[in-house]
Amino acid sequence: MTNIRVADHPVDPQFVGRWSPRAFADKAVSEAQVLALLEAARWAPSASNNQPWRFVWALRGEAGFAAIADSLVPFNKAWAEKAGALIVVASRTVVDKDGAKQANGFHAFDAGTAWGHLALQAHLDGLSAHAMGGFDHAKTAAAIHLPEDHVLHAVVAVGYRGDVANLPEMLQSREAPSPRVPLAEIAKRGSFTA
Repeated sequence: MTNIRVADHPVDPQFVGRWSPRAFADKAVSEAQVLALLEAARWAPSASNNQPWRFVWALRGEAGFAAIADSLVPFNKAWAEKAGALIVVASRTVVDKDGAKQANGFHAFDAGTAWGHLALQAHLDGLSAHAMGGFDHAKTAAAIHLPEDHVLHAVVAVGYRGDVANLPEMLQSREAPSPRVPLAEIAKRGSFTA
């Protein structure tokens, strides 16, 4: 596989090396491995230390895994159900302050940061993690008994990278790290018009 990822500025190789494959090997992931990923996510920065991220996870072969997999859109289910674990990423939308619940405007930002920690830890541990937005929100919420003051963000497939030939033919050509737009296109000094 040709590496099309080149950093514009010096960064640790983990950032360029991490990507989201769809081909998973038929190899189990352990509870300890999943808990290590969630531990990394737990240490993400959080606005006012509210830590709104929430995770529901299951290993392949468990009823919880099947319920989460069944909530994925068919395109994603076709490959994600071969992963060793599925992790639902959600966040609590409120905080308890002075005896009352108040909206937390940073819950999604913080949950995204936690997902990023999880993804990098998976990469460091020799695992692959692929976050998906293609799932039936109502079905996933019901499957995991999502509390009322929570929202769903993604379902993450975690496992060992597998043989690309085991993917549906239409996905095989897409099984490669994706490039990134140049930094100059996404970061402006001083203002967006700079």
